Amino acid sequence: MLGDVLLIEDKHKKTAEELKKVVLEQKNERLIVAISGESGSGKSELAHSLARALKAEGYRAKPLHIDNYYKTHPLERNEWRKNHGVESIGYTEYDWDTIYKNIESFKKKEKAQMPCIDIVTDQVDQLITDFSEVDILIIDGLYAIKTENTDINVFIDLTYQETKKAQLRRGKEEVNDFRMQVLEREHQVVTSLKPRANYIVNKQYALEKA
Repeated sequence: MLGDVLLIEDKHKKTAEELKKVVLEQKNERLIVAISGESGSGKSELAHSLARALKAEGYRAKPLHIDNYYKTHPLERNEWRKNHGVESIGYTEYDWDTIYKNIESFKKKEKAQMPCIDIVTDQVDQLITDFSEVDILIIDGLYAIKTENTDINVFIDLTYQETKKAQLRRGKEEVNDFRMQVLEREHQVVTSLKPRANYIVNKQYALEKA
């Protein structure tokens, strides 16, 4: 997301170094890593840190933030959710057709048009990426490990109750009663995806096998 605030700390860099070793052990070409976790758990920070760590090894890794792929416009999402009920919140809110279209472009080393939310203007921009110059795709987002045919799935095992400080520091959304309902619903859906993980980032932010 354009204008997003990344709060990269030593823990993100340290875990990224451990995850880098896992990635480099893989022999797959066009490797795809998926990172899921709740709001404030450090998904984007870990994805960015991993990309930087891989760059130092001579690999070009592209973070793909799938929270850019919501079907509803950012300014309309809360109203849509209120009208449809919190039970409607989950991975079905994503435009999976476009996600998989962009992933296919990565696999084929093609150029792709990708949505990117500018959180300052609340606009949905369209960016062009040349995947012929990208070696590794890092998909991050609430429901990233729902993505099919990934090579490495990482689950950050921190709940929204444990990441309140990070949420407040990033300040992307107003904290009110409805926001808390959204976070609780996201907690339920994200937690249901944990069995898909190959690796867990535990509550001490250390990487371990699932």
